[in-house]
Amino acid sequence: MALYNFKKIAVVPTAKDFIDIILSKTQRKTPTVVHKQYKITRIRAFYMRKVKFSQQSFHDRLTQILTEFPKLDDVHPFYADLMNVLYDKDHYKLALGQLNTARHLIDNVAKDYVRLLKYGDSLYRCKQLKRAALGRMATIMKRQASNLTYLEQVRQHLARLPSIDPLYQDNHYLCFSSRFPNVGKSSFMNKITRADVDVQPYAFTTKSLYVGHTDYKYLRWQVIDTPGILDHPLEERNVIEMQAVTALAHLRACILYFLDLSEQCGHTLEEQIKLFDSIKPLFANKPLIVVANKTDIIKLDELPSERRALLKDIENDKDLLVLEMSTVNDSGVMEVKSGACEKLLGYRVDQKMRTKKIVRSRGMARNVSLAFQRAFWRKKQATAEKRKRKLERDIELEQGDDYVLDLHKHYTDIPEEERYDIIPEIWEGHNIADYIDPDIFNKLEELEKEEEIREQTGMYVVPKIELDETMEEIKKLALQIRHKKAIIKDEARINKQSRKPVMPRTSGAKVRGRSVSRLREDMSKLGVNMSDTENAHFTQTKQKYRAVASPSKRMRIDMSERPSTSLVRSRSLSKPPRNEQGIKNVAMKKKLAKIAHRAIANKVKKMGLKGEADRFIGNKMPKHLFTGKRGIGKTDRR
Repeated sequence: MALYNFKKIAVVPTAKDFIDIILSKTQRKTPTVVHKQYKITRIRAFYMRKVKFSQQSFHDRLTQILTEFPKLDDVHPFYADLMNVLYDKDHYKLALGQLNTARHLIDNVAKDYVRLLKYGDSLYRCKQLKRAALGRMATIMKRQASNLTYLEQVRQHLARLPSIDPLYQDNHYLCFSSRFPNVGKSSFMNKITRADVDVQPYAFTTKSLYVGHTDYKYLRWQVIDTPGILDHPLEERNVIEMQAVTALAHLRACILYFLDLSEQCGHTLEEQIKLFDSIKPLFANKPLIVVANKTDIIKLDELPSERRALLKDIENDKDLLVLEMSTVNDSGVMEVKSGACEKLLGYRVDQKMRTKKIVRSRGMARNVSLAFQRAFWRKKQATAEKRKRKLERDIELEQGDDYVLDLHKHYTDIPEEERYDIIPEIWEGHNIADYIDPDIFNKLEELEKEEEIREQTGMYVVPKIELDETMEEIKKLALQIRHKKAIIKDEARINKQSRKPVMPRTSGAKVRGRSVSRLREDMSKLGVNMSDTENAHFTQTKQKYRAVASPSKRMRIDMSERPSTSLVRSRSLSKPPRNEQGIKNVAMKKKLAKIAHRAIANKVKKMGLKGEADRFIGNKMPKHLFTGKRGIGKTDRR
């Protein structure tokens, strides 16, 4: 079994052993001492090397596990179904997928901490960053403890699986099957092979697949002993029974079905035959032999007429071969072996002839002559020419302009009356045809008629509103205001585009012609009553300070009259401090303080800081300032 050598899969260590192996390897394979004369660049490289080495060791070991374990999508369906029965396909894939995710997480952790180590400014900070990196890697692997344990159990079980290669064409298999245990399958296997299968007088002695080897006509034959299958539905069978079903389903083998004529297995002959008829469809594409075992106790001819009548249908079936045997006195054992081998050889030759595939192999070379093969190939070529299907291009050339492409005629799997049905249109998982009203067009015509009647009766006509004198006056004033507003906007736009220098407010007002009289005049034109504004003040004058005798006294007066700068800059008394905004009570305030403290502590650990106030400075020696030739002077600045 070159393709499926599960015995070479390496041992999967537990999570604790995994971490110990990697960390001890890092300690042994990398330098361990930092001397006091080391420069900061060398210290950084020292710890970066340890982080990278640990990451690569984790990566390599996880990659080895993921590579050596078989992928269920790549192996033969025999092994895929067998592993699904034994270990649960979803659980197996999930375990490998989580290990793959752990590998990527470890790579990302190493990348992040190497980036931080590049800017470590002290031995303490570099060491703390290295410890944090290795700690996070170890934590990731601790979380994979259950997956590693599960994969180790799978590895041990895979190593005990039999060596069966379903892909090799020249392999010949004989599989034993029975609905009932303890009918003599394992005893027969021990007789014809060199296998040593445990045989006991109780049921379910055989709990897994056993493989033995024998020779017949200079060919190598594999004999597979499967566990007994009890009478219940497929989904209710246990792991032992499902192994037998898997082996029979995917191997091109000859099936030997054992019957116990003496009924010592605990079931009557009628039950055995009835159950054989129920599982016979499983062996539809395989040669089948019914073996009547334990003839040393009772033979077929010695059966009562009532029980012999039960075997009438099996004996009359041309595709079935019924043989007698007894493993106690070895009578009929070799006849059963040779009969099964001959039936399988004949069946494989017949299948190759039916599928038009004649291959000269070790078995076929002895059964099919060279002349027969040449005649067969000539007949195959003649049949292929007759059955050559006419292409659409040929039909198009024959019909010319009358040709119409019709792809539905090739839908032979669909009944002829359904081939040209309209394909349903699906929108958001729903068939649109299910929501279409068949009377929708009739209802649309009725709605259109109702709308016409409403338009004719004047339902949508807007009534004319006659305005009184007051409303007319208001409308004229509104038009004047809009017109004036547009003029002011245009003037402002022109002044902005001209980019005139900014003038003081007093001089600018005189230049633009702003005055109280002009304001009263403009507002009166717009209809505003300005008669009560004779004594109104339209300007805001600044407070003038009295002249005092001495400058010091004048300064004291200014300071006393002006608002305090400290009061202006301080926050309002009604506004709470930032750490109390949006907080309902004291309990919530304490809880938020704990959350903030935890967030700061996590940041300190991750960045390798000495405390909350430690401001991280990446590189205190910029390269562009300290490269080149050194001048005369001290080097204490470093």
